[in-house]
Amino acid sequence: MQMHPDVNKILFTEDEIKAHVARLGAAIDRDFAGEDVIIVTVLRGAAIFSADLARAIKTVPVEMDYMAISSYGASTKSSGVVNIQKDLSSPITGRNVIVAEDILDSGLTLSYVLENLAAREPKSLTFMPLFIKKGVQKVHIDVDYPALEIPNEFVVGYGLDYAEKYRNLPYLAVLDPKVYSK
Repeated sequence: MQMHPDVNKILFTEDEIKAHVARLGAAIDRDFAGEDVIIVTVLRGAAIFSADLARAIKTVPVEMDYMAISSYGASTKSSGVVNIQKDLSSPITGRNVIVAEDILDSGLTLSYVLENLAAREPKSLTFMPLFIKKGVQKVHIDVDYPALEIPNEFVVGYGLDYAEKYRNLPYLAVLDPKVYSK
């Protein structure tokens, strides 16, 4: 596999990510058998993950909805200030909601999102990040399904970006600090 010149190393290959997403889809089929779910995608980073997750769910009916949240801008660290740029289109009261997120790092943004969604009284609220930076959380958030652990480095690919670039990389990689320290 050819690595993009702006990344230092690949943490998870495309095949490793696909296998993990397939396991998550199978778990949802098992855990929500006989139910419907709505996947709430936190845009933009989780768009690729949630699309692959929806395809990995084989037996449970899936609806998809989207929230656009901003707390990074062109920075490599979350500001902690949450701005909802797009809210859900459908009501979630009494429904099984799975929040698909690309990465759990500080948890500040996700804590706000989860509290906001819980206030809408869903039947269940499941949080499913694809990646987690262990040990950097500033608030505790329960993760309902296993996430792939990554080091405390700035990563891109598989939907994650720096300044809206690199989302298209099919793997997860560490971005070369020279790119964002200019």
